[in-house]
Amino acid sequence: MNSIKIENYTAEFGESFTLKNINWTLEPEQHWVITGTNGSGKSALSAILAGAGEKIEGTITGLPEHIEIVSFEAQAELIERELKKDDADIMDVISEGTPVREILEEGKAIYPEFDSELLNELVAMFKLEHMLDRSFRKLSTGETRKIMLIRALANNPDMIILDEPFDGLDADSMQLLHNLLANKVDAISMVLVLNRFDEMPTFITHVAYTDKGELHHTVDINDKQAYDDLYQLLHLKTTDLSVPPTDESDRPPALNPEDPLVRLTDIKVAYGDSKVIEGLNWSIKPGQHWQLSGPNGSGKTCLLNLITGDHPQCYTNNIFVFGMQRGNGETIWQIKQYIGYVSTALQWEYRVSISLRNVIISGFHDSIGMYTKSTDKQKEVADQWLDLLGMKDRANEPYNQLSFGDQRLLLIARAMVKHPTLLILDEPCLGLDDINRQLVLALIEKICASGDTTVLYVNHHAEDQISGIKEYKQLEKLSAE
Repeated sequence: MNSIKIENYTAEFGESFTLKNINWTLEPEQHWVITGTNGSGKSALSAILAGAGEKIEGTITGLPEHIEIVSFEAQAELIERELKKDDADIMDVISEGTPVREILEEGKAIYPEFDSELLNELVAMFKLEHMLDRSFRKLSTGETRKIMLIRALANNPDMIILDEPFDGLDADSMQLLHNLLANKVDAISMVLVLNRFDEMPTFITHVAYTDKGELHHTVDINDKQAYDDLYQLLHLKTTDLSVPPTDESDRPPALNPEDPLVRLTDIKVAYGDSKVIEGLNWSIKPGQHWQLSGPNGSGKTCLLNLITGDHPQCYTNNIFVFGMQRGNGETIWQIKQYIGYVSTALQWEYRVSISLRNVIISGFHDSIGMYTKSTDKQKEVADQWLDLLGMKDRANEPYNQLSFGDQRLLLIARAMVKHPTLLILDEPCLGLDDINRQLVLALIEKICASGDTTVLYVNHHAEDQISGIKEYKQLEKLSAE
C-alpha cells in the first residue's frame, strides 16, 4: 500500500456535522485506532477513507483500490435494505428476506479477488454453518455483525475499516476476531474505530483522537508519555448525577405486589428445525434486578422480545406479564406501558426525523416518533434529561443526524424517562465512549437503588457490572439441528 495523505480536508455529513481541516498521513504497515467522545467525528474520519461525506475542500491521495468498511451505519443500511423488501411486498406475498449465504457471497460477482475458501473457513471458525440458509434479518445483533465481518474479509480488500468491531460480540467471538485480525495484518491495512482502549489489538501502531469534528492528536503507540496523556483524556470520571423525575400524572394502573412482574413457564422457541430456547422457566419479581448473559445466538434478544410482546411465538408459550396471562385478549400497549426498553434493534427501527426532545418524550407513549401532543411537564422532564446528557442546547436538532453513540444515549433516556416498572437494557453501552458509558452505568445504579423500577440488563463486558444487580440468568446456545 502507498502512503495515504489527507490534506486540509473538510467534508459535511448531513446538515449538522462537519469534519474540519483534516491533515493525516497513514503510512504502509501502520495500523490505526481512531478514538474520541461520542459525536466527535471518529466514525466520520474513518468513513472519508471509504468515500463518505460531501467534500467541501482539500485532497485525499494514495487510497488503495479496494476498501471494505464494517460499521453500525453499514449494518443499519443493510438491515434497511432488507426491511424495504417488506415495503415492496404486494397482495399476500411476504418476503422471507435474503438468506445469509447470499449476503456472504455478494462480493463474488464484484471482486475478482473474492476468496471462497477463506469464506468457508471463516464460517466454520465462527460456527455459523447452520444459519447459512436462514434469513439475514432474523439474526441477532452479534450474529449480524459476524456475517458482515466475514463478508468483508472474504472480499479480500487492500484496507479494512472496522467501526467498533467487537461491540455486540460475546467473549469467545471477541477473542476469535482479535486472533483473526492479527493473522491478517501483513496482508490488509487496518483502521479501527474504538471507544474502549482495553479492546485495542496488539498489532495497532498508532492512535488518532478526534474532537468536535477535528483531528487533535495522532500518537505513536510506542510514545508512552503521549499515549498515557491520551488515555487520561478519555477516562474522566462522572460524578454527582441524579435521575430526573417523571410525569407522575401518566402512571399505569398499579400491579399486585404479590405477583411476579414476569413468569415464563417451559418456554420453547424454534425456527423450523432450529431450536433457540427449550424448557426455560424464569420469574422476575418486583425489585429483583437481573443480568442476562449468554453467547451470541443463545436467545437473549429472543427472550426479551417474548417479554415485551414483540416475538410472534409469545402467543404459543405460557407467559404471564404485569398481571396478564398472554393470549387472553390483552393488547400490546397494555404490556408496553409497564416497560422501558433499549436495544440495537430498536435503534435500527427508530428511523424517524424528529427532534432530540421529542425522541425522549416518545418514551412516555412507547412510540417510534411522536403522534400525541406532549404536556408541559413531559417537555420539562425531557429537557432535564438532555441537560444530563450534555445536549440541552441541541434539543431541536434532528435525531437521525446524530452519531450512533449519541443516538444510543437518547434512546436510553427515552427508555428511562417514565421510570418504568421494568427497564430492559439490551447492551445499553454499545457504541458509547468511556465517559458516557460511566454516565449510563451510574444511572442504572441509581435506578436499581430507587425501588421504583426493576432492571433487566444484558451485557457482554465483564467490567460493565452494576452493583445493584444480584440475580443472574445464563443462557446456553443450543446445538444446531
